[in-house]
Amino acid sequence: MPERLIFHVDVNSAFLSWEAVERLRQGETTDLRAIPSIVGGDREKRRGVVLAKSIPAKAYGVATGEPIVDALRKCPQLLCVPARHGLYSRCSHAFIEILARFAPVIEQVSVDEAFADMTGTSLLYGPPLEAAARIKNTIRDELGFTVNVGVSSNKLLAKMASDFQKPDRIHTLFPKELPEKMWPLPVGQLFSVGRATERSLAELGIHTIGDLAHSDLALLRSRLKKQGEVIWNYANGLDERPVEAAPAEAKSYGNETTLAQDITHLHEARPVLLALCESVAARLRADQVQASCITVKYTDYQFGGQTHQRMLPSPTDVTEEIYQTSVALLTQMWKSRIPLRLLGVSASRLSDGGFYQYNLFDGEKHERLGRLDTAIDAIRSRYGSDAIRRGRFLPPPDRQDG
Repeated sequence: MPERLIFHVDVNSAFLSWEAVERLRQGETTDLRAIPSIVGGDREKRRGVVLAKSIPAKAYGVATGEPIVDALRKCPQLLCVPARHGLYSRCSHAFIEILARFAPVIEQVSVDEAFADMTGTSLLYGPPLEAAARIKNTIRDELGFTVNVGVSSNKLLAKMASDFQKPDRIHTLFPKELPEKMWPLPVGQLFSVGRATERSLAELGIHTIGDLAHSDLALLRSRLKKQGEVIWNYANGLDERPVEAAPAEAKSYGNETTLAQDITHLHEARPVLLALCESVAARLRADQVQASCITVKYTDYQFGGQTHQRMLPSPTDVTEEIYQTSVALLTQMWKSRIPLRLLGVSASRLSDGGFYQYNLFDGEKHERLGRLDTAIDAIRSRYGSDAIRRGRFLPPPDRQDG
C-alpha cells in the first residue's frame, strides 16, 4: 500500500488576491497585492473589519479581523476596498475545479483552502514536489492568483507546511523533518494553540513546539484536559484524520474568522457577524440556492466553544435575515460573555430557491430585502465594488450592547 500523500492548498490572501486579479483584468494598473491594502470596511467612515490584507499591509502589523480604525492607525496610507462576495465565490469554484483535475479526493475546508489526497498519483504527476508544482502553476497561469502548497503524509503537517514562507511557495513537512522545520518554532504557531493555551504552556516552561513534543503527556492532560493530548499529538506530527469529500447532500456555505483581539461585548461581535453573513449570503445567491438552517459557532479564549443552529420558516439567501438569525443565536448561547477568539456562520439545508412560505407579516419585507441584495450584487458586478456600500456595517459608536 503506498504511503499517504496529502497536499494542503491555500490561496494567498484570497479575497485580496481575487480583487487584485479582477481589477487588473478590468484595466487597473495598480496591483493591490503590491501595496498596503485590505479588503473590508469603509475608509471614509472608518467602519468595518479587515477581511483580507496584502503582504505589505501585514508588514505594518495589520491583522485580519481587526477594526478598520485600528488598521488605519497602523498604516495611514492603507487602501481599503469593499468586498465582492459573488466574485469570491466564482474564484473559489474555479480554484476547486483545478484541484479536481489532479486529486482523487478533495476536502474543501473553506472558500480558499482545501486538502487533496494525492496518494498513489506519482505515476500520473511525478514525485510530490513535481505534482505540487503542477497544481500551483496551473492555478497561477489559468486564474492569475497564487497559492501555497503544503506537502506531507497527514493533514496536520500539510497544513503547517503551507503556512511556511509565502506567497507562491511549496513546502514539505514530513515526520523526519520535524526536528529541523517545526520543533524550533514558537509553540503558538502550532495549529490549534491559541493565546490562552500558549500562556498556560509558558507557565509549564514550554515555549517551542519541540518543548511541547518532548513534554510529559500526563502533565499536559492534567493541566489542559483533552486539549493537552491533542496538541501533544500535533507537536509530534501525529494525525490520522482522512481527507473526506463532503457528500453533496451535506453541502453548506460557511465562513469563519479568528479575531485579532478577543471580543467581550455583543456590539463588538455584530460587525464580524455581518461581514460573515454578507459572505455566506452572497455565495448562496451566486449559486442560486437558499438555506433553511443557520448555524453560528464560537471558540473562546480557553479553546472551548459552542455551536447553535436554527431552522428558518422558509429557505433564504437574504443577508439581513441570515444576519438577524445569527445575532439571535449568538445572543442565546453567549450569556457569560467569556472572551471570544473565533466566530463562524454557516448556512445549510439547501434548496434551489423555488419556494418561499409567506406569512402575513414578513412576506413584503422578505421581497424588499431580496430585491435590495439583488440590486447590490448587480451594481457591484457591473460597476465594481466601490459603486455601492452598506451604510450599516457597525452600530453607532456610543451603543453598548449587553
